[in-house]
Amino acid sequence: MSEPRSSESGFPIKGVYTQADLPEDLPDRLGGPGEFPYTRGVYSTMYTSRPWTMRQYAGFGTATESNARYHQLLRAGTMGLSVAFDLPTQMGYDSDDPIAHGEVGKVGVAIDSIEDMRLLFDGIPLDKVSTSMTINAPGSVLLLLYQLVAEEAGVPGAALNGTIQNDILKEYIARGTYIFPPKPSLRLVADTFAYCRAEVPKWNTISISGYHMAEAGATPAQEIAFTLANGVEYVRAALAAGLAVDDFAPRLSFFFVARTTLLEEVAKFRAARRIWARLMRDEFGAKNPKSMMLRFHTQTAGVQLTAQQPEVNLVRVAIQGLGAVLGGTQSLHTNSFDEAIALPTEKAARLALRTQQVLAYETDLTATVDPFAGSYVVEAMTAEIEAAVVELMERVADHGSVVDAIEAGFQKREIEQSAYRMAQEIDSGERVVVGLNRFTVDADEPYEPLRVDPTIEAAQAERLAKLRVERDNAAVERALGELRAAAEGTANVLHPMKEALRSRATVGEVCGTLRQVWGTYRPSDRF
Repeated sequence: MSEPRSSESGFPIKGVYTQADLPEDLPDRLGGPGEFPYTRGVYSTMYTSRPWTMRQYAGFGTATESNARYHQLLRAGTMGLSVAFDLPTQMGYDSDDPIAHGEVGKVGVAIDSIEDMRLLFDGIPLDKVSTSMTINAPGSVLLLLYQLVAEEAGVPGAALNGTIQNDILKEYIARGTYIFPPKPSLRLVADTFAYCRAEVPKWNTISISGYHMAEAGATPAQEIAFTLANGVEYVRAALAAGLAVDDFAPRLSFFFVARTTLLEEVAKFRAARRIWARLMRDEFGAKNPKSMMLRFHTQTAGVQLTAQQPEVNLVRVAIQGLGAVLGGTQSLHTNSFDEAIALPTEKAARLALRTQQVLAYETDLTATVDPFAGSYVVEAMTAEIEAAVVELMERVADHGSVVDAIEAGFQKREIEQSAYRMAQEIDSGERVVVGLNRFTVDADEPYEPLRVDPTIEAAQAERLAKLRVERDNAAVERALGELRAAAEGTANVLHPMKEALRSRATVGEVCGTLRQVWGTYRPSDRF
């Protein structure tokens, strides 16, 4: 008899599961859909009344080009937009900063000021579209630009619906687009919670992300454990800032990956909901059921896409999307099949959206809630992952806090070890990747990728030069001075930040002002 296969989280997968594999307290672990501990989903009807929000991640080159892609996606039936920003924007630099050279518009859209944000959302009904923005260190800056553009269009903050990622802790662990040291970064997160509660109440103020840790090599158990541990740290930061748990926790959201290991992924999502519900109720005393609901967005696994035989990625993405839906996601982005090669073409992006639409409208996935409930294998796996996640979270807590664990290199080291093990399994052929280490072809068909116009950087620099000549620079300096004073004190920095952006201060100028007060984090620094 062959050896049992191991899950990506490290526990053995049995050839046959029976009733004996179910947890004895399964009814308590399950509850009902929309009931504590939300294992079966955060809403009682889930997709039987409406499908998940279908998002497509897009943004490249200039704001005008990205705006055209957004309109194409909306015409194709996308229900929510998901904005990718270029690296300089993510790091809080303007396009004409020397450090931005060669990166402007490459991995997302370049946003330097309110003028770019106006172009990005031109003609898009911001009171009807949900917008997610993958932005972290300067997340508050981009949110305020979005709010200002909405106000110009007559849309009040109370009507805006969307999410900023705003998850700085995972940047120190796995991604690296941080600006400030952890303490002021956590203050900025807490200030954003407080600001949005008053000014943009339907906005999800943070999307606590396991996706990027998974893309760096984290197992499903590590992805959930380190993400929920980060969530606990954000809750503590908000409480320390004087906020009540039920005032901000209902707007917390999460962001996970969906891999091709479908059964383990479904179990992972169900375990995550259960653990978070108990944490919020038992550790933090949350009373509002919405504070205990782990609502999350899912993106299919970019790291599992192959440049070899890229059309096979269409199959992978369909399976990954199926896992996210069976796991109870609230919104979903399906990757385009050509993303391992370049930015997706319009046709590839449309096919990715059509994949979700087939799942929603041609299958019976939306006919019933949590169809795997009671499954011998899925319930056993859910319990296995839950135990592994709790044990990992305890190891993080043993360091004192998430920040202390990051300083010790714990999460990064654990993820790197898992990534190395996975790479060895692929290299040896133990783990099959179709088209890469098995079922290969001599040569792939030619493919013409989408290419970013190399003149974008110069054009953005010209726009910035014109902006700085035409604006009231004295007003900008006054506004930046007020932002600096708030950062030096204890006032919420988002209010003066908004006025600086309204006066046409740039993203780089705003972030640069905060750098002067808070400093810049370097990995060798002590926290």
